[in-house]
Parts: sequence; C-alpha cells; structure tokens
Amino acid sequence: MRNIGKYILMLKDVFTRPNKWRVFFERLLEELIGIGINSLPIVALMSTFIGGVIALQTASNMSSPLLPAYTVGYITQSSTILEFSPTIISLILAGKIGSNIASEIGTMRVTEQIDALEIMGVNSLNFLVLPKITAAVLFFPILVIFSMALSMLGGWISLVVSNLSTTEEYVLGLRAFFDPFNIKYALTKTIVFGFLIVSVSSYYGYYVKGGSLDVGRASTQAVVSSSVTILIANFLLTQMILL
Repeated sequence: MRNIGKYILMLKDVFTRPNKWRVFFERLLEELIGIGINSLPIVALMSTFIGGVIALQTASNMSSPLLPAYTVGYITQSSTILEFSPTIISLILAGKIGSNIASEIGTMRVTEQIDALEIMGVNSLNFLVLPKITAAVLFFPILVIFSMALSMLGGWISLVVSNLSTTEEYVLGLRAFFDPFNIKYALTKTIVFGFLIVSVSSYYGYYVKGGSLDVGRASTQAVVSSSVTILIANFLLTQMILL
C-alpha cells in the first residue's frame, strides 16, 4: 500500500503543466522515436509469426466437417483483435520498453542528474516522465493496429503456403461476424497498458537507490510489475467493457 501511495503521489507531480512547451515537444518527439518507431521491428516479427501459428493450429484442428472453411480466418481475426495484439504485444513491449525506461531514469538517479535538475528548479518527474507517457498513449494504438494487420497477413501466408486454405475462404473468415466494437475495446486496453508500462517502469527507475547493480534490479522489478499490472488490468477491463 505504501508503494501504491507513493506511485499516486508521483503521478500528481508528473501531470503538471510543463514549464516550457517547446522543450516538452522536443522530448516528446524523441520518445515517439524511442518508444514507438524503434519498437516496430519486434512488433512486426512477433505479429507475423504468431499470426501464422494461430492460423496453422486452427486449421490443423478443424476435424469436424460441420465447421465452415472460413472458420480459420474468423478465429484468427477474433483472437488477434481481442487478445493477441493488445495484450501479448503489450507484455512483450513491457520487457523492451519497461526495462529501458527503468534503467535510463535509474541511471540518472544514481549519477545525480535528477538531483541537478531539481536544484535548477525543474520538476524532474514532469520533465522526464510526462513525454514518455504521452508518447506511449499516442503510439501504442498505432503499434497494435500494425500488429493486427501483420498477424492476419501472417495467417494468410502460412495457410496459402501450406495449402490448408484458399485466399477467398480466409478473407471471408476475416470479414465474417466482424464487430467494429472489438477494435475500440482493443485500443482502449492498449492505451491503458501503455500508460501502465511507462508509469510503473518510471516509478522503479525514479526511486532507485544505490549503484549500477540496484539499477539492474529496478529494471527487472519494473518488467515484472508492469507485466503483472497488465494482466490484472486486462481482466478488469474485460469485465467492465465486454461483460
């Protein structure tokens, strides 16, 4: 409970008006590149191959003749939109982005760079964390939409190459029973997950004490805590939005 209270107090300092908007937007651009664009390769790789695996596993287990041929495309579409792209990709990014943020801010803490900012009268939390949170909230939905498209593309490639389905059947399945609300649900989860990853990781980095070894431990704690928080938030959001 003490950590939760400290986390909430940290957020109060984060969400204040920046002293200089020009500096804020410069840092925001840097974070959009670091958090968003630099994450595109790993998102593309994971999405393409896992989309292919989902499609192949579904096709190989369709033993009932009562199931229509487009079922593979439908299951790939629903699995990707509802759970894989928003949740699994966020868990992967928690490891990549969360560890980077915790180690970056933690290193600044142990090398007294944060103390120097505060001596100069700068709100260090607002200066360091707000651009990261803003970048995550803005770019995570783009990453997830990118992931959805590549997952379905990966599923199509795997099915066509293995001769388990035709393009027409797969596309029909992607379009069958499509609900646009599922996209809104997935993007809502994604925004929450992005906020949690950055804020939790920043918390562990900002309040680290000691030396370089402690920064490493803080990075590990940030990844674990971010992942657990994502899973809890995923359950709660599903209860609130879908049920």
